[in-house]
Amino acid sequence: MDTLWLVDPARAYADWQQREASGADQRPFSERSIVQHRAMFDRFYRHLIRHGATLSSFGPELLDGFWLNKDVADHSPATRMRYLKLVDRLCRQLMHAGVRTTNPAAELVLRAQWPHDDPPLHFLPKSVDLRLQAFVQPVADDDLAEARCRAIVAMYLGTGVTAREGRHALMQDLHPRGRAPYLHVPAKGPRIARTVPLESFAIAPLSHWLRVRGKLPVEGELLFTLRQRGTPVTDMSLGNIVRMAFDAVGYTAAEMGPQILRNTYSRRLLIRGVTPAEVSLRLGLTSRRTVDRICATLPRRRSE
Repeated sequence: MDTLWLVDPARAYADWQQREASGADQRPFSERSIVQHRAMFDRFYRHLIRHGATLSSFGPELLDGFWLNKDVADHSPATRMRYLKLVDRLCRQLMHAGVRTTNPAAELVLRAQWPHDDPPLHFLPKSVDLRLQAFVQPVADDDLAEARCRAIVAMYLGTGVTAREGRHALMQDLHPRGRAPYLHVPAKGPRIARTVPLESFAIAPLSHWLRVRGKLPVEGELLFTLRQRGTPVTDMSLGNIVRMAFDAVGYTAAEMGPQILRNTYSRRLLIRGVTPAEVSLRLGLTSRRTVDRICATLPRRRSE
């Protein structure tokens, strides 16, 4: 028996991933996939620990209960399938190592299917994108809420970060000055740390907000807060802020939140000629699937 799986599971998993693990095509996983898989394993293992189980003892009931955790409950069916396949590969390795005698994920994987329908992909028309870019520019008599609204919309529209990444951005992560202004996005879970260049229209509103934020008597270093206690802006508040901006430019969309701004940012880069691989990198994605879907919405060039 390979006892390292019971003594130091994280180390055993990392070692296995680096030396032996491979995908369905028998090719080694990429470094970014390995980072993602380790984060997923850590999350699943913490679930086992909370329920007094080990890698050798957990059964299908604990695997079913994993989806009730608040940090994975809102994951898409595709992400749940990835977790299920990861646990299936893990259990097969544990059986090979003599740590387990059964694979509680085997039957679940056989019954499960990848989702056939992708969720709708929303993005802004170019004219609306340009109106929002104009809207986010600082105005001299803006109050605090208005300045924050412009800066938040500028950040999502000008960097393509996720809602969570924007909510947890710190003041020191934003660098709007210099020859190449950027936002630093720290590593979190499966996403590796990355540096995202600021779109030119986002520099002025974010620079202005950084000056305003620096004068506020707020605890902590969060870039955006709603209260002096320094708590992050909520997802509901983000949605309200984006809707306010849409109202200001006279536009209504089926989806009005940070995601449509992220999609619009991605599509803008692709239209500009940035490669899909580079766009995926800026978005912090480990897969090209999302960017490929956005590519499919681009107008085809007429053959000469």
